[in-house]
Order: sequence, then structure tokens, then C-alpha cells
Amino acid sequence: MSDRTSTRAPGPDADDHTLAAWAATEAGRLLQEVREQGLEGRELKDAGDQAAHDLLMVLLGEQRPGDAVLSEEGKDDKVRLEADRVWIVDPLDGTREFSEPPRDDWAVHVALWARSSSGGGELVAGAVAQPGIGTTFHTGQPPVVPASTASRPRLVVSRTRPPEFVKALAEEIDAELVPMGSAGAKAMSVIRDVSDAYVHAGGQYEWDSAAPVAVARAAGLFTSRVDGTPLVYNQDDVLLPDLVICRPELSEQILDFVRRHGTD
Repeated sequence: MSDRTSTRAPGPDADDHTLAAWAATEAGRLLQEVREQGLEGRELKDAGDQAAHDLLMVLLGEQRPGDAVLSEEGKDDKVRLEADRVWIVDPLDGTREFSEPPRDDWAVHVALWARSSSGGGELVAGAVAQPGIGTTFHTGQPPVVPASTASRPRLVVSRTRPPEFVKALAEEIDAELVPMGSAGAKAMSVIRDVSDAYVHAGGQYEWDSAAPVAVARAAGLFTSRVDGTPLVYNQDDVLLPDLVICRPELSEQILDFVRRHGTD
């Protein structure tokens, strides 16, 4: 984790962790500038989405011209399915919160998926920039998750549409619900000891979770689909509707609840 990342472009020998952190931080810095231009509502959301997307495409194109990119705000070029390296980015995660200054629960996601020798692939680097708190979490310096300071588990949920099954899960394990925007902010809240678990079902895409999952894994947190199967990226269908990111000691309770009750 780094509180400040240099604005200077990484050198030609910089590793992918450094590049992910730098690109996410630069996009976050630009978004702060967009937020200060006096725009509101939909205009602010659209301006932020486009500005961050355009910048990330330029930065990644300059630094890794041979890599493919999958961006929420870009056209899904299926050439990525044959590529060995694919950047999966969400230029502005938590657009609603971004458009409601001074909220800080929005983020920039930059992750790298790489093909393995076996033909599959895995997330190999990632960064989640949270400009509102002046921090970029990344795999180059994996965050150290502190011991939980809470007397009961805390489940972070959407501030606008918390899944009903998570409410039932909270009742069963006597957990507190912590409402928050942005998937990236929710995932990083587990790292920051603001929550203990992020459990979601009901619709997300690869760019919503790739970078948060990469950083969470590097920090030693448990990650999976809600049924316990692995989270798999760079698929033809980019819908990846559910996930669990939590302290390892909570994983079995959460997965057992889903096995018994489902998510409906």
C-alpha cells in the first residue's frame, strides 16, 4: 500500500505492480480535478467516466503497447480472449458517490490478467486507488490487514441496494451491516479494518472486482464466488455477478450460509 505514488511515468523496466499503482493513482488525480470543475449530476458522472477511461487507455497503451485492455467504458474487443496479457480496468467505480462530493467511497481499478503455461490465466497485479482518502492499495506493496477491532463481524453492503440474503446472513452470524458505495471501496474496507467481509450477489462485471480481488488476495484475504468456486477473469461473458472477500476466519460461515439458504 502506498499513500502517494509519483506522478512521474514508470521507467521501461518498471514491473506490472508499479504500473498498475501509478496508472490508478494518475486516473484518480485526474478525477479529483474533474470533480472540481463545477459539474453536477449526470454531467459530472459522464465527464469522470470518460476522462479516466481516456487517460488509462493512453497510459497503458504507452507503457504496455502489446497488451489488451478490457475497460468498463470501452468497446469489448474480443481479441483479448487470445491475448496473453489483459488489463481489466474500471476507470471510475462508484460513479454515484463520485457525483456526490465530498463522499470518498469511489475508486479507480487497474488489474492485470496473464495467461499461464497451462492455458488458463490469473490476476497477477492490481491496484485500487481511493483518491478521497489519498491512498492507492496495490499488489506491489501488499497491504497488511490489522487484527479486527470489532466485537462482532461487520458486513459491508451497498448503500443503495443491499442484498436481502446478506441481511439474513448478518442476522445469523450476529453481524453489523456497514453501508458503502463502490465495490473497490467495500473491498478495501476489509483491508482497512472498517469491515470484516464483503459479500455480494445480484450483478457485477469483471472490472468491478478484478483489481479489488487482486489486492485482497495479496493482503491474505479470502476471495471466491459465493458458492466457493474461484473467481475467473478474461472470459467471453464478462458478467461476474457475485463474490466474497473476507477475513479468512469468516469464510466458512459465509459459504455455509449460502450453501444452506442460497442468495434469493
